Amino acid sequence: MNELTAIPTTTAKDWASDQEVRWCPGCGDYAVLKAVQRTMPDLNVAREKTVFVSGIGCSSRFPYYMATYGFHTIHGRAPAFATGIKLANPELDVWVITGDGDALSIGGNHTMHLLRRNLDCQILLFNNEIYGLTKGQYSPTSRIGTRSPSTPFGSVDRPVTPCMFALGSGARFIARGIDVHKNLPEVLKAAHAHRGASFVEIYQNCVVYNDDVFAGFTSREVAADKQLWLKAGEKMLFAGGTKGLALDADRLTLKVVDADDPAVITHDPTNKGIAGMLIELPPEGFPVALGVIFEDPRPTFESAVIEQNVAAAAGKAPDLQKLVSKGQTWQVEKEPRDL
Repeated sequence: MNELTAIPTTTAKDWASDQEVRWCPGCGDYAVLKAVQRTMPDLNVAREKTVFVSGIGCSSRFPYYMATYGFHTIHGRAPAFATGIKLANPELDVWVITGDGDALSIGGNHTMHLLRRNLDCQILLFNNEIYGLTKGQYSPTSRIGTRSPSTPFGSVDRPVTPCMFALGSGARFIARGIDVHKNLPEVLKAAHAHRGASFVEIYQNCVVYNDDVFAGFTSREVAADKQLWLKAGEKMLFAGGTKGLALDADRLTLKVVDADDPAVITHDPTNKGIAGMLIELPPEGFPVALGVIFEDPRPTFESAVIEQNVAAAAGKAPDLQKLVSKGQTWQVEKEPRDL
């Protein structure tokens, strides 16, 4: 019996703290919080061995609402805190909660190094393509033309694609979900089952400063045609199973074909090249790739550090005094003072 099939010993209510949840009415953060609280019992993990770490932003209230250990840290530095926590106690189950502004602006450097090191943790990046907590300025993921207090004439920046950033940083697990979608818990379970840094981008609607920015693929009218939920070993089909993706061998890109076309690709999460194509599918004429896009495990950072420390200490007896006295030492004699 593995951790995903074990009989839950807790309920969603057990994972909810006694703190009043305070986000704007209708915020997508509520849905993500509920999805996480519903998911935790199925993971069969202990609350006292679980830690949620956040930086600064609307999403960073998250640790207050989980009945676990938690750290609400400083802007962009949640990955650094998470690294210290995991190295100090590798048995802890560490979750990093962050936003597009927190993780990809001031925290971009820290996020990159956590991913390349492959620390065993889950990173949930809430992407609403705007700075919400600081009242609606454009963020690293805001689209060209976004009007905000800091870009009154429209942003001219080319936005960051979070999953491509993760892929380029060496992440070994990359997935996408939608705040209110029923499949989000399954994505979270897959991220938790992966040993190493799991990067999950969650499209999250900001009802105040960027409402319906994802409506082009999340609204009920277009969802079936514009969402491609990937499953390992299954064909890449969407539009109610009538369309699929195939490789255009001449251009080395993906193309849309009819579902009965034998060229329809079967999803292989270990294929990094196809993963990059899926992440950057053009918005026109293509669906948005969701679910687990890339997964190719490798040894974790903390396991390598522990192994190195064990090897360094082999055959040695701890002797603090000997260590302090090593090398040049001297003693300062106190001179009598003339009175």
